[in-house]
Amino acid sequence: MKALIIDDEPKSRIAIAAMLKKNCPEVEILPEADGVKSGIETIQKYNPDIVFLDIQMRDGNGFELLKEVGDITFKIIFITAYNEFAINAFKYSAVDYLLKPISGKDLSEAVSRAKEIISKEENQLKMNALAVNTQTADRKVVLKTTDSIYVVNLRDIIRCEADGNYTNIYLANGKKIFISKSLKEFDDMFSGTGFFRAHSAHLINVSFLEKVKRSRGGEVVMKDGSVVPVAILRKHDLLKIIDSL
Repeated sequence: MKALIIDDEPKSRIAIAAMLKKNCPEVEILPEADGVKSGIETIQKYNPDIVFLDIQMRDGNGFELLKEVGDITFKIIFITAYNEFAINAFKYSAVDYLLKPISGKDLSEAVSRAKEIISKEENQLKMNALAVNTQTADRKVVLKTTDSIYVVNLRDIIRCEADGNYTNIYLANGKKIFISKSLKEFDDMFSGTGFFRAHSAHLINVSFLEKVKRSRGGEVVMKDGSVVPVAILRKHDLLKIIDSL
């Protein structure tokens, strides 16, 4: 698991990192952040699994950071010298709320709880993926163009690509179908069927994934050789889906 420490006190960041190395050697410690702005940037860059988040910082507070991030895909462990923020903290489904100075035992127990939650979520993803594969193996979709009507198995669609307010559908047999519907309509239509919105302009069938390129945002290579960009904030969700397959 990747862990990010966001705290404006250098001594606190050093102490937390040292305790993690000693008590939780399985946790990879990402480059630290010293405030709201740098915290948001680091979250977007590294997609951590756990964030150790201070509440009161020089350029704002931890709650402002979470509101700015929006889509919270990581587990939160609040670390603060104040206890009056606890109720608000747990509105964000925080794993734990640790008061400074922190003990190695408390930190280790908080990490264990985060690991347990992540494990349960991953198992649920696997069950969902199995259900999707079972239910949609033979599902068909009707695609209408100006001169033809196609009846296509969902499992034969490799990907969909936006073209303005229109969409190109790429099939496993090499055929491309141009449809006068937006990509959002197909995203809604294929919800829960093994398709993933990798980018604002791209919807992919996860069963045709061949390779994920490691870069800041990232790219995926499909089995037909096509290369599809992955938005920075969507890469973490894609990797979780891949782990559940």
